[in-house]
Amino acid sequence: MQGLSAAPPAAFLNLLLLPLGALLLPAAAAPGAERELNPSSRLAAGTARLALHYLNSREASPGALQALGQVRKATLKSIPDSGHKYYLQFTTEDYKSGENTGSCLATVLYLKTKSLPVVNIKCTRTKDQNQIQEEDNRLYQKLRHQTKPIIGNNIPDSYGNIEPALEPVWALAVVGSSYIMWEKSTENTGYFMAQVKSAKQWIRKDDFIEFDYTVLLHEIPTQEIISCHMRLTWLPGHPLKVKYFCASENQKVEDGSGVESGSAAGILHERGANF
Repeated sequence: MQGLSAAPPAAFLNLLLLPLGALLLPAAAAPGAERELNPSSRLAAGTARLALHYLNSREASPGALQALGQVRKATLKSIPDSGHKYYLQFTTEDYKSGENTGSCLATVLYLKTKSLPVVNIKCTRTKDQNQIQEEDNRLYQKLRHQTKPIIGNNIPDSYGNIEPALEPVWALAVVGSSYIMWEKSTENTGYFMAQVKSAKQWIRKDDFIEFDYTVLLHEIPTQEIISCHMRLTWLPGHPLKVKYFCASENQKVEDGSGVESGSAAGILHERGANF
């Protein structure tokens, strides 16, 4: 039986066809001035996608994962002594099926300092909370009752397919990678999770699910592939715990961080995390 297709969305492929001018930062605006952006521009789509990375990592729910549908409206405001603030309206899709899941309003502030982007996002969904919780519980039960640890490689495969037995492993990797992609994204650099290169489950005596992952992130617009090692611990209804470090194609370690995310926790930074 053929598993889930994980081919990149059309919006991702369209990025590769954009002219060079669309890949550059916007011209400096007068302090406090606002201007409309082309909703199909890389800046608008990349910032909307960053807001969803933030949301997906905070919700820590495979059943609630959302991908960007279409940006409807985008406005840029220059904030004196702070940075650029984006105001966005966009639709969303289910991360697995690609079906419409609702719409979001978001603001993203890129600070002039090296601080992380400041995100505020509110979404309306077609999927209700009970359905999301049921999906999370089914996924959890599949992983929790493993007598032997799950080990997987190259998810999806070279044809873009995922074996049904590995779909929960892939979904958890997307949740954890969302935090990495939010933390690493900037105003002119964004990320997609291209593949789970390897995954290994650790059988625990408590109720938590734990995995070690190596994930490959596709950096836009550089087209560079970033390899990240990630240790993830998850239990439905509890904060997601992630530690990671990343290296570029030349295997130079770039950075590492730790996070506890979800509705009940804030962020803990642990640079240079060891595994």
